[in-house]
Parts: sequence; structure tokens; C-alpha cells
Amino acid sequence: MSPRSTSAIVRLMSLRSQQKQMTKELLLRSAFEVFGEKGYVATKIEDIAARAGANRATFYLHFTSKAELIAELIEQVNHLVITTDKPSLTEVVAAGDREQIEAFFSRRFDQWGQMMPYVAIANQAADVEPEIQKAVDSWHESAITEITNGLTRAKRFDAKVRRAKAVAAFAQLEYYSIRWFHSGGWTKAVPREAALEVLTDSWYSLLVG
Repeated sequence: MSPRSTSAIVRLMSLRSQQKQMTKELLLRSAFEVFGEKGYVATKIEDIAARAGANRATFYLHFTSKAELIAELIEQVNHLVITTDKPSLTEVVAAGDREQIEAFFSRRFDQWGQMMPYVAIANQAADVEPEIQKAVDSWHESAITEITNGLTRAKRFDAKVRRAKAVAAFAQLEYYSIRWFHSGGWTKAVPREAALEVLTDSWYSLLVG
């Protein structure tokens, strides 16, 4: 085979790979839209494929089920969180600096508007798909582990209570996020500024002492 023929084959394979990735991303975006309109349970694979201008066979070339697609969406949200956490949650906890804790919460609050539609869909799926519940639990566990690792790095508190403190700290943030979602945002009763101050004070007391 000539070098020219080899180069043409490589370009063709690269083009096909790009097209496959584009189709996958289109299916993900289409699924997100349809889930938001109809809910996870009521959405059929045919609905997702049709929104993407594809068919059921094309869907199965990229995903084995709706659950696998949801897992991919969860991974995308997790990637968003990780890449924007600078410094990381572990570094923030290890530093034990109140201003860094406050800045962490401020960044997280700003992300909620973008994250919550994905979280809502993931929670719907978790109610009927055990593997999605495991993925959501893993997502939560990763945050708890980061907090625990921060305390360990700082050699703060007895090792026996570090994880318990991490669970309590994460639970506070998780509950605020759930209330924010169900309220449709910040309210007069619990404005953003008050939540930022209270959570910062609580974490500083709980994780720094």
C-alpha cells in the first residue's frame, strides 16, 4: 500500500471517529431536552433518536440503554464540577481558610443553575434504575472523600471522626442545593448572601474548629 493510500485511510478513519462523536453528543443533547419535557420514565429511546434526527439502531450504536446515557450525562456534570474547582475541595479543606471556603461555596452556588437540570433528571432515573442510583451515590461519595482527604492532609481531628465530619459537611451543602432547586432559586426567606454566610461559618466550625 502506498503512503498516499495509507494517509487517505487514516484521514477517513479520523473523519468517521469525529462523526461518531458528533452523533453521540447530539443524542446526549437530544435526550437532555426530551427528559426535561417528558420526564425520564415517559421518555422512550425512539423519542431521543427522533429528536436527534436518527433512529433506534443509531441510538444503540452509542448506548446500550437510557440508563447508560444518563450515566454519561452524570459524568459530564461531574467533569464540569471538577474542572472548575480551583483550588480543589481537598485543597480548600486542607487550607482551613475561611475566605477559601466562602469562595468555594460562591462558585458552587453559581454552578447550580447549570447543574440542577441534570441533577433533576439523574434523580428521576435513580428512582427506577439501580445502576443510576449507584452512580449518584458515587458522585456524592467522591465529594465526601475529597473533604476527608483534606482533613487527613491537614492532620486535623482524630482519624476516627474525619469521615463523619465530611459526611455532615456534605449533607449541609446537599440539603441547601435540594431546597434551592425546589424553591426555584434563592428566596427572601433564605437569600444567597445568608446561605453563603451560614454555610461558610458552619463548615469553618465543623472542619477547622
